[in-house]
Amino acid sequence: MCADTGNTEKKKLPVGIESFEEIRKENFYFVDKTTMIRDLLQQWGKVNLFTRPRRFGKSLNMSMLKAFLELDCDRSLFEGLEISKETDLCEKYMGQFPVISISLKGTGASDFETARALMCSVIGNEALRFLFLLDSDRLSEQEKEMYRKLVNVAPDSPDNFDMSDDVLMRSLRTLSELLQRHFEKKTIILIDEYDVPLAKANEEGYYERMTILIRNLFEQALKTNDSLYFAVLTGCLRVAKESIFTGLNNPKILSITTVRFDEYFGFTDAEVRKMLKYYNLDHKYDTVKEWYDGYRFGNVDVYCPWDVISYVDDLTDDPDIPPKDYWSNTSSNDVVRHFIEKVGDGLTKSEIEMLVAGETVTKEIHEELTYNRLYDSIDNIWSVLFMTGYLTQRGKSDGNRIQLTIPNREIRKIFIGQIMAMFKAQTGRDGETLNAFCNALKSGNADEAERLFGAYLGRTVSIRDTFVRKPTKENFYHGILLGILGFKGDWFVRSNQESGEGYSDILIRIENEDIGIIIEVKYAENGDYDSVCKSALEQIRKKDYTARLEEEGCRIIYSYAIACQRKKCRVMVEMTEMD
Repeated sequence: MCADTGNTEKKKLPVGIESFEEIRKENFYFVDKTTMIRDLLQQWGKVNLFTRPRRFGKSLNMSMLKAFLELDCDRSLFEGLEISKETDLCEKYMGQFPVISISLKGTGASDFETARALMCSVIGNEALRFLFLLDSDRLSEQEKEMYRKLVNVAPDSPDNFDMSDDVLMRSLRTLSELLQRHFEKKTIILIDEYDVPLAKANEEGYYERMTILIRNLFEQALKTNDSLYFAVLTGCLRVAKESIFTGLNNPKILSITTVRFDEYFGFTDAEVRKMLKYYNLDHKYDTVKEWYDGYRFGNVDVYCPWDVISYVDDLTDDPDIPPKDYWSNTSSNDVVRHFIEKVGDGLTKSEIEMLVAGETVTKEIHEELTYNRLYDSIDNIWSVLFMTGYLTQRGKSDGNRIQLTIPNREIRKIFIGQIMAMFKAQTGRDGETLNAFCNALKSGNADEAERLFGAYLGRTVSIRDTFVRKPTKENFYHGILLGILGFKGDWFVRSNQESGEGYSDILIRIENEDIGIIIEVKYAENGDYDSVCKSALEQIRKKDYTARLEEEGCRIIYSYAIACQRKKCRVMVEMTEMD
């Protein structure tokens, strides 16, 4: 999978690099997935669609396929890799085909005209790789004119390719026919991220127009195209056949539930262990596993490769850097927001609580959807969460009914973030109760503060105690309190974070008054609220948390201990009055 680990100079980590050729030529670390080429060539269908969540290596695998199959390929790129052991297969297929390779990843836009122009640019630039067709003695003048229409740029904008609708919709088919005529070999078509323009079109309101364009483009290129040897497409979702694959003869769908090819997208546990050993980071294995493992494709458990590579890269600079959320920062998390918003509309708080607690929820999953119906129902959203990697499968499925769970701590953090955002939005509409809670804190009324905070806990999603560790639970309640306290514009609220996880306290100074408030939040692991509160008050005294507020001129300081478990709490208070 990589060079001899005895080398003193380690290989670079390919953060954000999706070019197989660049990774191999520039001495980047490479996790060897080349046996995917063997399996695909031995079991391919005419049209093969791989669906996986984002950042699981789809684009790199497509680049690898192109590098292997394309005429006059650089065979040295595969030296020492697993596929090179398949000598007969390499002799038969390696470097034997004209390959058309496009990515629709960058074709999303705020309006249809711009998206269409971007698609023309992607296809036009790919066609430019074959300028030799204009000099081919195997093409007629009429066929060369067809090619010119693919690479013709608009006179008023030389950066834009000028294609009419009929030229654009036939473009991939035309290019494959011309390449076959020139090389006398059938063509392979690779289309990466095929569904990105559909997703963006749905967000921006031109979905129907984009659907028509994609449907015609694909039908022309992939249906009854005698110049096509086979095609491979990748995407996040398996878009319903009647949407854009109408009339296609049984494309081979290779989704996250398919056993075949299950190990080729994502890193296996053995691959992650090998990478960590190579970079002398074996001691980080448990952390990497907790944060970035947990996905199940087919029958294989895998890590998110983007996360593992990004974290290992950070660790090579700072061995003490804590893990963080790399995956969600590459895209929005709208699907989780839509999911949380469905509480009370087909979704129960208990289901979210079970997921956040590391438990499973069994749901019927529909893998074929259309983008304009993704959020129509909670049933569809369950399916989208599963197919896009926010949820994964556990145990055996019963037909379409699958046991779903949050895969790891990184994704759990995303869910909790959206839960907190929902809570803050709700509290913002509840000014009277918020004011009453803050007044209770300000006056030292622990019983009233306990009653009102308990009422808030009863209305939100709680962190249960079957999975996450105690400091994480305390963070959750701490976050709820900060959301409530943020309501008071004239309260100066500070949150002091300890090293690692957990928070020491919340300090509040009420502007224009001599009142300060300290809050210590604890999780009552065994339901012993009183002893937990007393311990928290003792911590405040022992660590002299009041000193800072005293220095700032607070003459009355209320020290609160708040012990929480699920949807219950206990509040105790001590008052310190300066002379």
